Amino acid sequence: MKLARIIKCYLHFHPQHCKFSTTTSSVRTLKRETFLEKISAGPSFQKFLNVKSKMPMASSKVNDEFIPYLPANSYKGHGRKVYFEIYGCQMNTNDAEVVWSILQANDYDRCQDIQEADVIMMITCAIRDGAEIKIWNRLQHLKALKHKRSTKRGPLQISLLGCMAERLKQHVLEKEKSVDVVAGPDSYKDLPRLLALTRHYEYSAVNVLLSLDETYADIMPVRLNKESPTAFISIMRGCDNMCSYCIVPFTRGRERSRPLESIIKEVKMLDSQGIREVTLLGQNVNSYRDISKETSMESTTVPGFNTVYKPKINGLPFSVLLQQVAEAVPNMRIRFTSPHPKDFSEDVLRVMRDYPNICKNIHLPAQSGNNAVLKRMRRGYTREAYLKLVNVIRRYLPGVGLSSDFICGFCEETEAEFGDTVTLIEKVKYNMAFLFSYSMREKTSAYRNYKDDVPHFTKIERLQRMVKAFRDGATELHKEYEGTRELILVEGKSKRSNDHVFGRNEANIKVIIPMKNILINQSSIQQSEQINVGDFVAVRITDTNSQVLKGEPLYKTTIQDFYNT
Repeated sequence: MKLARIIKCYLHFHPQHCKFSTTTSSVRTLKRETFLEKISAGPSFQKFLNVKSKMPMASSKVNDEFIPYLPANSYKGHGRKVYFEIYGCQMNTNDAEVVWSILQANDYDRCQDIQEADVIMMITCAIRDGAEIKIWNRLQHLKALKHKRSTKRGPLQISLLGCMAERLKQHVLEKEKSVDVVAGPDSYKDLPRLLALTRHYEYSAVNVLLSLDETYADIMPVRLNKESPTAFISIMRGCDNMCSYCIVPFTRGRERSRPLESIIKEVKMLDSQGIREVTLLGQNVNSYRDISKETSMESTTVPGFNTVYKPKINGLPFSVLLQQVAEAVPNMRIRFTSPHPKDFSEDVLRVMRDYPNICKNIHLPAQSGNNAVLKRMRRGYTREAYLKLVNVIRRYLPGVGLSSDFICGFCEETEAEFGDTVTLIEKVKYNMAFLFSYSMREKTSAYRNYKDDVPHFTKIERLQRMVKAFRDGATELHKEYEGTRELILVEGKSKRSNDHVFGRNEANIKVIIPMKNILINQSSIQQSEQINVGDFVAVRITDTNSQVLKGEPLYKTTIQDFYNT
């Protein structure tokens, strides 16, 4: 089609192939002759056919002159070694396992030493400016590593994946020439082809197309850390909330959920591999809806909360998924993150209450404690509605472990508005919190409508005050654990002592215990074994602070036995 238009244009305007009607106007004739002279001095028709693209190629083209053909067997890695660097959230860890599953199926190997790598996969985060600065700095080091590479070993390919790749797209290639492949969160299945193109034709490749239906449900992730007794399962992708400060809807796309059966299958597979705890993942995990089922269920949005989108009434909701997962693997712990407060229906809370293997731990991101700031953030609730939900949760789940996210220094935030955030932290008291100063992101509603007008030093000072308020409340909460019996899953050795191991209790608080021989159970037969990674251990808490609990191990057990005694 483009070639036909060029030919038509050429035949119409080039003096060797076109005829103009005679006119009596000498002025018009003179202008036409001048125009013909300019056209004659311009590029020929052949010049149009020989033009070469200087831009980085798109995912479907190499250049205008040469379209390469790669047979399917050219996508194979032929044993090339892949090294992973993962930044950001737990979803990126799961994405890396999806990527590794795809590459492993295409004959790539994995290495633990970056010096041995043929391909470096960087799974990136774009939630804050600081996360991206870290990536840019790291690329400088990798660029030097690439230049030192011996030609005998073949090219070292650097791939930038995930949210930062989606946000910046071809700007990454323009700023950093050492990057070979840029792939967004929905284009990981295309990686073998993109890597093959860049390896065979020495072009940079980009695929950042977002999908309305890609969930990778047909990909069984391959775990990167096989020593850990815990694992992540992505049950949905994307976010529809459109909070004004958040870049996620623009880097991860619209919400879409995996079919329930594929999730149950993956959970059972992990159970057979000895995994003792799984975390269900999603950008807005509790808005999960399996629309592959022809069923109609009313919206589960909590009263007092609202959304920017219409209520979702089709498909199976999160409460059904949570119940079926808990029943499928009764001896495995179940967690989930990251939820939105609006989707904590009483149905979800009842399921959490009734199944002992679902951890009584809820992440309840507040972001701010002031109504005016919450409105500017487009969070869809007020301080009062949030506090009411906290009360409902604690009524269903006494002793629940709560965590939250807070942002200070959002656009136009006054000292009085920030004060409401501090008082909310003090009033609720959280076992864990993720506290940040605001970082403006392009494309967001805040970027278009507000000014990032809170000075940097003010943000830092407010952040320190938030940290103090959180730690004071956490210290008070954790003090209540002293003398209690807690069930922990042992995850590994303590960083500070080889004689101690750590695990997490139901509330997701780190617990440190000495590694020694203990009873296998509470029976009269006094058998004992050494504590190992993957063991469930009953622990008596002896000491606490705002960050960790310390305890004395009592005996090994199971989830069911622990809660039945």
